[in-house]
Amino acid sequence: MRTEPVSFYSAGARLAGLFRTPEAPQGRLPAVVQGPGWLGLKDAALYQRYHQALTEAGFAVLVFDYRGSGESEGDRSVLSPRGQLEDLVAAVSYLCSRPDVDADRVGAFGTGGTGGGNAVLLAARDPRVRAVVSQVPVADGADWLHRMRSEEEWLRFLDELEQDRRLRATTGRGRLVDPRREIMVATGERSSSRVKADVDDRAPQRVWLAAADEILDYRPVDAARGMRTPLMVIGVERDAVTPTDHAVRLYEAAAGPRRLLLQRHTTHYGAYDRYWQVVTPQIVAWFDRHLSAGDVWSQAELAGETAGWLA
Repeated sequence: MRTEPVSFYSAGARLAGLFRTPEAPQGRLPAVVQGPGWLGLKDAALYQRYHQALTEAGFAVLVFDYRGSGESEGDRSVLSPRGQLEDLVAAVSYLCSRPDVDADRVGAFGTGGTGGGNAVLLAARDPRVRAVVSQVPVADGADWLHRMRSEEEWLRFLDELEQDRRLRATTGRGRLVDPRREIMVATGERSSSRVKADVDDRAPQRVWLAAADEILDYRPVDAARGMRTPLMVIGVERDAVTPTDHAVRLYEAAAGPRRLLLQRHTTHYGAYDRYWQVVTPQIVAWFDRHLSAGDVWSQAELAGETAGWLA
């Protein structure tokens, strides 16, 4: 796999990316774009094995740091799902501008909470995206934040948000918080997991609490409703980080070709290691199937592929 550092612009900010291709690329390649998951970074070791498999199958991959994250420009204290979607659209435009990419064969891959949700939002917004894979996604931001907390904690959190809104309205500035502990609430597994250890210390540590307002409005499940872009959703049974029913709801909402994979007898972070050799070939096959057409493109397949259990 070849890796080339690249950059492109979104809303005037320079974004840093990695463009990955086969060792011996031939002709214009189909391409997959990926924005990182919740507080992730483009060079996370977790992503490399997916990229390796995709490039070995003849795809190019573009992964990048969102605005304000990693090596990209932007305010480090701003965490904005709306801004991340704009960045993803800009990333598709960048891919389509490259002479070595087939602009008629672009897909989106997202993993890890809002990473999985963002891929769905992108596919619903941008018709240039012809296929999408969403792994362990958030489908409903308000439900996600609520279910991390007891009812008492949830009501207290809503009160804190209201106080922050008033503070922003009267002073122009809100409160800085730890995004992992004061917006998201880390599970015991997340606190002990080493899956993202290689990038954790470079991820944003303090962000404006205003980010929570955007997450409350975050609804990939609405975007998926009626969406005809081919969609594969990958979830984990009894997931304590991104609830299993979020993956199921996205799958059920889609109207085009769709597939649901649920991984059993594991955990949110444990699934990356336990099932990557099973799941990764299916991700590659999904993109190969739905990005295979170039000049002649047809979508005659209807939704209705059955769910598959990975035991």
